[in-house]
Amino acid sequence: MHGLASTLCYAGSIAYLERDRAEAERFASDVIELSTRHHFAHWSALGSVLRGWARSVSGNTTEGIAWIEDGIRDYRAIGAMVGLPFRLGMKAEALHLADRTLEALGAIREADALVERFENRYWSAELHRLRGVFLTAMGAEESKIEASFGEATRIAKAQKSVSLEKRAEATYAEYLRQKASGS
Repeated sequence: MHGLASTLCYAGSIAYLERDRAEAERFASDVIELSTRHHFAHWSALGSVLRGWARSVSGNTTEGIAWIEDGIRDYRAIGAMVGLPFRLGMKAEALHLADRTLEALGAIREADALVERFENRYWSAELHRLRGVFLTAMGAEESKIEASFGEATRIAKAQKSVSLEKRAEATYAEYLRQKASGS
């Protein structure tokens, strides 16, 4: 059962990466149900964060953020920290969707601090990309925005993460397109 819970959670993470809200919600529900039955605190916490992200992108940001915060709290309560930057990135997205972009940047700063503390940089490129998105939304200095997108692309290339590199480049291209059109 533990292997099944793990598989469901990872499948939900893949759905998140593919931006498939419905699949992420389905896998989150399955992992939460299985984890509740078998007392898998770790997988239950991660399922809660995943459910929260899915609810947030569906337009229910208040409920989604609550799920994410509960999941992160439970994740920390069991002593898990290494995967936290990934989950804080999800929280930051949800906060941004709720027009709480300043708080979203706070979640990114917290994730950055954990990345440095644990030297686990697998999600660093995405954290920089998200920072660029949030800075853009706040009308920050162009140099800061471009530095964030540039760092996202640089890190993804260095890590040979084609998907994160393409994602960073696409977001930066959209930023440049919107800047050129004046919107």
